[in-house]
Amino acid sequence: MSSNRDIDNLIEMMAKLPGLGPRSARRAVLHLIAKRDLKLTPLADLMQIVAATARACETCGNIGTAPVCDICLSPKRANGLLCVVEDVADLWAMERAGSFKGRYHVLGGTLSALDQVGPEQLRIPALIRRIEAEGINEVILALNATIDGQTTAHYIADQLENHVRLTSLAQGVPIGGELDYLDDGTISAALAARKAL
Repeated sequence: MSSNRDIDNLIEMMAKLPGLGPRSARRAVLHLIAKRDLKLTPLADLMQIVAATARACETCGNIGTAPVCDICLSPKRANGLLCVVEDVADLWAMERAGSFKGRYHVLGGTLSALDQVGPEQLRIPALIRRIEAEGINEVILALNATIDGQTTAHYIADQLENHVRLTSLAQGVPIGGELDYLDDGTISAALAARKAL
C-alpha cells in the first residue's frame, strides 16, 4: 500500500533502534501518531535539534551540544581521578549511579583483532596525552568484563605502567544476586576479590 509507505518506513527505522523490534516499533509509531500534537511533533522537533547540535566532547568523548561537556568544565571534578569507559552509554550509567566525582575518558570501543580495531582507532593516544597534560593521579579502568574489554584494559595498563595509579572496578556478585544464577567467571571474580567482614 503506497499510502502507508512513509509510516512503514518510520516503523522500519524505529525497529532498527536498540531494544525495539518490529512489533515494539509498530506500537510506538501508532502511539506517536495517536498523540501527534503531544508527542510526535515535539519528538520530531527535538530530533532535528539534536541532529544539528549533538557532538562529541573534544576532551573526553561524551555526547553533548557544546565543544566541551559540563563534566570536563567542572572545577569540582578536577581532582586527579579519571575513569576510562568503553562508550558514552557506560559514562551515562556511571553518572546515573552518582558515586563518581572525577572526570571521564570515552575510548569509543575496545581493541579487537577480529574487527581490526587497534589503539589508533580508539582514543587511547588521547588518553595518554590527557594523563600527562591534566596531572591525573589515578586512572580507573571501568571496561566491560568481556575478552575485548579485558584485553583493552591490559593494553592500557601496559602503556601507563609507572606513570599513574591504575585501578579497576570490583567484579563479582551483584547486590541481590543469587549464586545459582551467576556464571562461573563471575563467581571466580567474586572469590578472588573477597574482603574481610
